[in-house]
Amino acid sequence: MASNLSGAEIVLTGAASGIGAALALQLAAKGARLALVDRDAAGLETIAAQARASGATITTHVLDIADPAAIAALPAAIGSAAILINNAGVALAGTFEQASLEDFEWLMNINFWGAVRLTRAFLPLLRAQPAGQIVLLSSVFGLIGPPGQTAYAASKFALRGFGESLRHELEATNIGVTIVHPGGIATNIARSSRIGQGVDPIEARAGIAQFQTMLKTKPEAAAARIIAGLEKREKRILIGADATQIDIIQRLLPVRYWGLIGRGARKLSAITQAKG
Repeated sequence: MASNLSGAEIVLTGAASGIGAALALQLAAKGARLALVDRDAAGLETIAAQARASGATITTHVLDIADPAAIAALPAAIGSAAILINNAGVALAGTFEQASLEDFEWLMNINFWGAVRLTRAFLPLLRAQPAGQIVLLSSVFGLIGPPGQTAYAASKFALRGFGESLRHELEATNIGVTIVHPGGIATNIARSSRIGQGVDPIEARAGIAQFQTMLKTKPEAAAARIIAGLEKREKRILIGADATQIDIIQRLLPVRYWGLIGRGARKLSAITQAKG
């Protein structure tokens, strides 16, 4: 069943930058009523002002997704919601041994527990709608587990498993679940990664800069694909040719996929750096 987003009440986290900002502007242009959530007050207000220019009704809510009390209070502050887009997320540079337990917990608290708590908090409002929708931003790293991404991949695999199970639990209800797996999106998430306590900062920044060169899909393109999937109430969305290729390779080589994907990533990085 298609969904008309004009007038739809949508809660969007991580709205101040990246895919979230692009979603906010494009959803506003479609006439959605938006509750934008982010911890970056200045960035959030900038995006909200741009979204209001299209005539959309916008409210802003400054809070930390890792704060359970703030999340619990959010539904009452917003009042009504038909769609919840769990977009907020962070990254962590370093292997499992280089990252501390505190680093790991920090990331999981935002990427996984934030989405779980928000979903639980908003379920009553979504149930009150003729058709509700929950959107979870996983990643291609919710399909594969690259070295150096133990915390991030764990959070994105967890979101995928949570979303798939929740979808099956809600199958007979008015609520659908959409899981999104973006490939390399040209946002600042890698550049703003926390550096694990055991990682050399200079080495980490060099690695992040190299990784950044492989992020090709624009946030605006990613947002447009998510919105198209949301209108069709799609259950699974892959964004970018790289995501589609990774999905196929993982299916064909479920244990040995990194031998092929890793070589391809190194080659692409070398070509990109040479062109730069």
